[in-house]
Amino acid sequence: MTTIDSAGGGSNTAVEPEPEGDGASLGLNAASALVMGSIIGTGVFLLPASLASFGSISLIAFAFTAIGAIALAQMFGVLSKRMPAGGGPYAYSRAAFGNAVGFFNAWSYWITAWAGNAAIVVAWVLYAEVFINTDHNKFLSILIGIVGLWLPAAVNLSGVKNMASVQIITTIIKFIPLVIISTVGLFYVDWSYITANFNISGMSPLGAIVSAMSLAVFSYLGVETAAVAAGKVKNPRRNVPLASLFGTLACTAVYLLSTLVIFGTVTNADLIADGAQPFTLAFNNMFGGTWAGYAVAAAAVISGLGALNGWTMICAEMPLAAAREGLFPKLFAKISGRGVPAIGIIASTVLATGLMIFSYMGQAGADVFNLMILLSGLTAAVPYAFSALALIKWSVKVEERTPGANYIWEAIVAVVGLVFSVIIIYGSFTVAGTQGSLLILTGIAFVIGLVLYFYMRRQFTDVGLHATNQGG
Repeated sequence: MTTIDSAGGGSNTAVEPEPEGDGASLGLNAASALVMGSIIGTGVFLLPASLASFGSISLIAFAFTAIGAIALAQMFGVLSKRMPAGGGPYAYSRAAFGNAVGFFNAWSYWITAWAGNAAIVVAWVLYAEVFINTDHNKFLSILIGIVGLWLPAAVNLSGVKNMASVQIITTIIKFIPLVIISTVGLFYVDWSYITANFNISGMSPLGAIVSAMSLAVFSYLGVETAAVAAGKVKNPRRNVPLASLFGTLACTAVYLLSTLVIFGTVTNADLIADGAQPFTLAFNNMFGGTWAGYAVAAAAVISGLGALNGWTMICAEMPLAAAREGLFPKLFAKISGRGVPAIGIIASTVLATGLMIFSYMGQAGADVFNLMILLSGLTAAVPYAFSALALIKWSVKVEERTPGANYIWEAIVAVVGLVFSVIIIYGSFTVAGTQGSLLILTGIAFVIGLVLYFYMRRQFTDVGLHATNQGG
């Protein structure tokens, strides 16, 4: 088995995977909670409002998105067995294709992480405003959002164990309303709501499905978080694949059922109304009064804090891995006395705060949310695609295969993951009303990344293929 140097050429030295770091304190339960907590944030609580503009055809889009997400979870599980070191998608693309590809995948995924936090906090603010700032004053909304971003940052700065404890507790709490609406809520579904507004997008059925998938994919960002944080996971060869699969399957079940119930208990007009809180509306319609809506709004607020808690760690883990290999500034590799990459946590939270404030200056509510989830989904789909290409490369080339692995199954999973990623990239630019803003944001991000690449390229270390002869 060969390694790849910074120019993409081969060398003769195989590099063993990094051992678990001193901060490896996430067991299977905590790693699964990280995946579920990162996948289920506030996105699922607001996404039905975004999908309502397409109609109930978006349920089909959600089902296809679930298939792609499960394939990605399997793919990252396979890749984490081969390379159990931290970094996830960045590490895989760098090992397979060299430093240049690795850098831009790290840059793209880092944008996913902190831009995703900005999107999560926008949805979190909407549910927090069920209790405070009910008239949605923009200045107060921004202040609430700042609290929502920096409170999880403070938890992460206090250490990995505190972060893990918060993640487990918030994951349990957030599942309560989701399980209730996914089971009890089925008895309240009015099927006429679903059939009457099947495709109201004005697009062809295929076009509506692809565009809706581009929004729905945001709800699945996080399937790879256990792989990204592999350096913090105990026994990563075993626990990362299991956590990725268990977490994604659990989320898929509640996602599909809860979205069905939302579409079947709330009118389409109410869902697309400005400032709509779909779960609050659904619970109020199901049980009458406002108490149920307040309860689910409180759960959504806790859920959002849990997601922000997990993603804040991921925001720092990616630049940490890249900085250790010379692709990001060395500051990101420094570990604080609490055992965390404090610079990455602070820098990512500052960027998320800036994006959130900038977005509120122009629009509000679901409009802001839609643009940021498209940016997050697009920048995630790129490293997803390159991770799939890496696994295809390692499955096809005989000398690159991991002994004992089912390389045919690995190739199938990788191809499904690649197709899914390409669909998301294409679909991101088909959602009406966002193409111009999304193109500008991605263009700015690419130019900044290009400048940083030329600045950092002389510091790049040689690429070692962190694969071993130890099968899964």
